Amino acid sequence: MRYARIETGGDVRWAMHVDNKFRVLDGSPYDGGKPDGTELSAEKVRLAAPVTPSKIFCVGRNYAAHRTEMGYEHDGSPSVFMKGPSAIIGPGDDIVLPPTDMSTHVEHEAELAFVIGKTARFVSAADATGYIFGYTCANDVSARDLQRSDPQLTRGKGFDTFCPVGPWLESELDIDAGVRLSCNVNGEMRQDASTADMTYDIPFLVEYLSAFATLHPGDLILTGSPGGTTQLHPGDTIDIDIAGIGTLTNGVIAGRRP
Repeated sequence: MRYARIETGGDVRWAMHVDNKFRVLDGSPYDGGKPDGTELSAEKVRLAAPVTPSKIFCVGRNYAAHRTEMGYEHDGSPSVFMKGPSAIIGPGDDIVLPPTDMSTHVEHEAELAFVIGKTARFVSAADATGYIFGYTCANDVSARDLQRSDPQLTRGKGFDTFCPVGPWLESELDIDAGVRLSCNVNGEMRQDASTADMTYDIPFLVEYLSAFATLHPGDLILTGSPGGTTQLHPGDTIDIDIAGIGTLTNGVIAGRRP
């Protein structure tokens, strides 16, 4: 089942996406929200980001090809960092590049993300799938110059708009054999891989993360980017596609100080 957050009439509501129509829910799906009888066509709604997380965990260096292109060695443990919720944007929203006096080299990172469906603490990998509500496309936008110059990743990864997510949450994705993940910039393929190539799989990540932090319903975890990341420029259009989910599309614009 696909769940989306839709904007209609100035309000943002949860809805189920069925046959290109949206069945509005009477509450959050995490709390058992059910269709309230309202059905809207796709033309009458705007898709909002399908998550409002309390926290966003990201896993770096989780694909060998990306570790190689970045010049990293595999150190035998996950590389975990966080983005703030203010980095979230939804389908069709623009990624805003930092002012050029702050950063001049920003790249895309297409990733499979998953969303927690119920409170998770000290969850074993064997039980992990029972705590996942759904899966979605994400873009771990990264200011590479700041990533390499700063002692921490927070600034280079955490600018507002640096975490596009969408278009919706897919609750029934079969990830056991891996799913195809691709990224096109202006129609040109830049990234193309399978999630089967991840060094650390999703059940392991749930166990690892929940061992040190309580994961709450709606929390978002990005699972890492394959190789092929390239620089973004104003006017670019990025399409991230994951088989079984759909396509997340965002534009890129220049940022300026007020």
